[in-house]
Amino acid sequence: MPRGRHPRYKAPMPDLRIEPATLEDLPLLAELLAELFSHEPDFRPDHEKQMRGLRLILEQPNRGRIFVLRDNLRIIGMINLLITISTAEGGFVLLLEDLVVHADHRQQGHGGRLLLHAINFARDKRFLRITLLTQHGEGRLLEFYRRHGFKQSEMVTMRLLLGPGGGAES
Repeated sequence: MPRGRHPRYKAPMPDLRIEPATLEDLPLLAELLAELFSHEPDFRPDHEKQMRGLRLILEQPNRGRIFVLRDNLRIIGMINLLITISTAEGGFVLLLEDLVVHADHRQQGHGGRLLLHAINFARDKRFLRITLLTQHGEGRLLEFYRRHGFKQSEMVTMRLLLGPGGGAES
């Protein structure tokens, strides 16, 4: 053990900051989404689709916001919030579309930090609700969201894919 260090000494974390994503971040954001989608049974990674979707959000902030957690060298994680209107709430609400932390940086509180930033953003901008979808049966993820105040809904997710190769099934 190096002289003068406590056995539990950990190197200090570099300065981490959460800030809005930029168009220059697109390739790294698409890589994070590829990692996320490779573990979700409902989605397949598709670099061009992810780049196109991310660009649509970044070029028109009235559609949503993407925040990144970064240090001086790289993006560690991202959260993607889409803006819509709820007739049930009578105003603007957010859909938490993606929350992902790079595999090398998980279990260090970064996901919670991004989620708290999103919640504070929503409160500051007076959004009325944040809705999210997560994998059914993922107890660890459900508990993560519950710890941050989310409650499980009685609603059921259904999809009708209309894009190329995803038309309605008979």
